[in-house]
Amino acid sequence: MRNLTRPGEGFATDTGHDQTRERLMRQYAAIPPGTPIRLSKRTSNLFRYRERSSGPGLDASGLDQVLSVDPVSRTADVQAMTTYERLVDATLAHGLMPLVVPQLKTITIGGAVTGLGIESSSFRNGLPHESVRELEILTGAGEVVVADPEGKHRDLFRTFPNSYGTLGYALRLVIDLEPVHPFVRLRHVRFTNLEMLTGAVASIVAASAFDGEPVDFLDGTVFGADEAYLTLGSWADTVPYTSDYAGRQIYYRSIRSRRTDYLTVRDYLWRWDTDWFWCSRAFGAQNRLVRALWPKRWLRSDVYAKLVRWEAGHQVSARLDRSRGRPRRERVVQDVEIPLGRTAEFMDWFLREVPILPVWLCPLRLRGAGGAAPTAPMAAVQAESDGGPWPLYPLHPDQTYVNVGFWSTVPIPPGGRDGEVNRRIEKAVAAHDGHKSLYSESYYAPEEFWALYGGTAYRDVKKRYDPRSRLLDLYAKAVGRR
Repeated sequence: MRNLTRPGEGFATDTGHDQTRERLMRQYAAIPPGTPIRLSKRTSNLFRYRERSSGPGLDASGLDQVLSVDPVSRTADVQAMTTYERLVDATLAHGLMPLVVPQLKTITIGGAVTGLGIESSSFRNGLPHESVRELEILTGAGEVVVADPEGKHRDLFRTFPNSYGTLGYALRLVIDLEPVHPFVRLRHVRFTNLEMLTGAVASIVAASAFDGEPVDFLDGTVFGADEAYLTLGSWADTVPYTSDYAGRQIYYRSIRSRRTDYLTVRDYLWRWDTDWFWCSRAFGAQNRLVRALWPKRWLRSDVYAKLVRWEAGHQVSARLDRSRGRPRRERVVQDVEIPLGRTAEFMDWFLREVPILPVWLCPLRLRGAGGAAPTAPMAAVQAESDGGPWPLYPLHPDQTYVNVGFWSTVPIPPGGRDGEVNRRIEKAVAAHDGHKSLYSESYYAPEEFWALYGGTAYRDVKKRYDPRSRLLDLYAKAVGRR
């Protein structure tokens, strides 16, 4: 890459990356044959809580730096365990940002690619893996390969998204960037009917505009069947004021009380992180007195996630509920993709059957579908026809979808069992022609799972890049109880 820049601290060197790669390969080679391989890392944004394997893990430290930013080609060369918080800081220094920045600061670029990520630019830029130009991957066979859309490892490039580390581990990525403006102007538009809301989404996706004004970012929040909002963001160079939702103020509450708002670009990208959308209320962090005492540096999604994991391991709240005669609770933490034309119907079902509010909506289209043309490498990916451009999460290029996100717990009724609501949601998603992300609990039978998540393509690539099954397969990783 030419015109590389490394502004300030936080940038690793190519030599340092080479040394980390060699260290990982030596660690892999030292693990006895037949022993499963796993990645050892300090943090995770997954909600599949399993008993951790006692076997040896590959040390992922040293893979968390931005290697370079190229302002001319608008690309970044970045190690896979780099958080989006660090990546955004590096790119904003050049007036650039990743095409899609997932909502939480500690999501890693590698995690968003091997899993799935989404945000309010996804209606025009697709999903994070679609802006990847090149992937360096440590495969299940212990080899390091460089995969791109047109090379000899293009099969791995296409099946890596949604593989969740079951084909190999990303070490380094080259991704596309786009220019930013200093500020984002927000309009919160209320709808009392979900059909009207989805109709507005269709118009905005087609025109990148609403009521004659440009729309660069688009997401929504449902507070009830007759109270839902689309939040329309547009770039701005000057604004009359800026709001701050990184401390006492709570962003999602502002949606109901403001028609217009203004944020710096950085604050806009992390507007959801301070309160983990609205989930910080479970810890009392939205109580005025508690919030006044809560250190600002702890108003972060990763702090809340640690609290949830601590509770999952110790069951303190569950024991207190039992002592007070309260019912057990089922965790329902899911993101699903529903075709736009069926989103209102699905939401009608959800609001009747699942007692969770608010709900997040985020429209998306695959990159280049009905909007800006994809880059030449992306055009090569989209030309593939067997299983679509991304066979492990097969979305149609000519279709607009809405990501529906809901994250809470629901009471388990007397005689009920844990997982029943999640199973019903899986059936409803399938009945509405949708797909479910695999970062949380899943309950599919094997045949249904592989039909939904590219079983034929996956098995072929798994055989080539992990012939001795040193890594879990996707079903065991996403559904299997360990």
